[in-house]
Amino acid sequence: MQNFSLFDIIGPRMVGPSSSHTAGAAKLGRMAWKIARGDVKAAELTLYGSFATTGRGHGTDKALVAGILGLAPDDARLRYSLLLAQEAGVSVDIHYSDEEPDHPNTARIRITSAAGKVTEIVGASIGGGNIRITEINGMEVELSGEYPTLIVRHTDVPGVINDVTSILARERINVAFMRVFRQARRADACMVIETDTPVQERTRDLILEWCQQTTEVFTI
Repeated sequence: MQNFSLFDIIGPRMVGPSSSHTAGAAKLGRMAWKIARGDVKAAELTLYGSFATTGRGHGTDKALVAGILGLAPDDARLRYSLLLAQEAGVSVDIHYSDEEPDHPNTARIRITSAAGKVTEIVGASIGGGNIRITEINGMEVELSGEYPTLIVRHTDVPGVINDVTSILARERINVAFMRVFRQARRADACMVIETDTPVQERTRDLILEWCQQTTEVFTI
C-alpha cells in the first residue's frame, strides 16, 4: 500500500491557481532574491516551455516578480507584484522564449543590484511547488532549496573542500548533503553544501577570508 503525505493530498500553501506555474515560480524568484542577498534594482526574466505558453494566464510572470521582491508563494500581495516592483523602483523585463528547455517549466532570472552586480540563475518548477536550480552565474549546479544551503564557487585544486568543511566543523554546522560540480580539472568548480542549520554571515566571511581559492560564496 502506498503512503501519501498531507502535502501530496492538499499541495503547498500558495496563492493560486497552479502549484507549478505559480507557487514554483514564486520559489524560483525568491531563490534568486536570496542568492542576490536581497539587493535587486533590475530583473530580466526569460520564460521557457509551458511557462512561456501558458504562464501568463496562470500568473507565472507575477509569481516570479513576487519572488524577486522576496515575497513567499502564499503572500496575498503576489497578484500585485508588478505594481509593487514599480513602486519599489525595480525595473522588470519579461521575455517569452520559444526555445525548448530541458524541463517545460523553466525560467532564467537575471538580477542586477544597485551597485551593478549581476546574479543569474536558471531553474525549473518540477511540480507540487517544488523547484530545481540547475545553473548559477553560468556554473551548472543542482539544488532544491529545501535545506539551508551554502554555495561556494572556487578553483578546482586539492585542499579547498577540506578547508571549507573544516570551517563548517569549527562553526558546529552539520552537513546534510554535499555535491561538487566542476567545468574541468583545475578549472572553475562549485560546492553545493546543504546543511541542517542556516549558515550565518560570519561563516560566509570566514570562508572568503581563509579559503584563498574561493571566488564567490552564497548562502540560502
